[in-house]
Amino acid sequence: MGRGSSGPSTAPAPRGTVRQRLDQLVREAVKFGAVGGAGLLVNLLVFNLVRQVTDLQVVRASVIATVVAIIFNYLGFRYFTYRDRDRSGRTKEMSLFLLFSVVGLVIENGLLYTATYGFGWDSRLQSNVFKFLGIGVATLFRFWSYRTWVFRALPAREPGTGSAAAGAGAGPVARGGAKPPARQHVP
Repeated sequence: MGRGSSGPSTAPAPRGTVRQRLDQLVREAVKFGAVGGAGLLVNLLVFNLVRQVTDLQVVRASVIATVVAIIFNYLGFRYFTYRDRDRSGRTKEMSLFLLFSVVGLVIENGLLYTATYGFGWDSRLQSNVFKFLGIGVATLFRFWSYRTWVFRALPAREPGTGSAAAGAGAGPVARGGAKPPARQHVP
């Protein structure tokens, strides 16, 4: 069936909506990746710096680096990636961010801990490889949790709140009243 022969159905509208949502998700993922990539560099640089200048054990050095990266990432996510998201409830936002960041920290450093103390892989190269892998696994969790729970999208505007919708009986619903019974329009 051709595009114009679909009759009264509104198939192109949902397709456009899906396309818009997919485009928005891609833009969000790119911004998340930019902040995350910078956070990855901060994490690895601090990790190797702490290991170089102190005698801390590998996982402790990693936890310090992860905490520094979490602070860096919060600023990047709030003011770059998710700057258009709801800003009300900043205390709740920060609390959830810290909660999910701590879960990510456990995922990231749990993998490093297992490699280091479970398998004895503790050379500098091995530590960096497992630190990197742990960051990757934790990033998947963080992306999902931050976008779903922390940086919540603002509510979408009702598509039918214009004057044309008011004539179709949508007006009272938009104002909080009861929806009148549906009328049948005979062509």
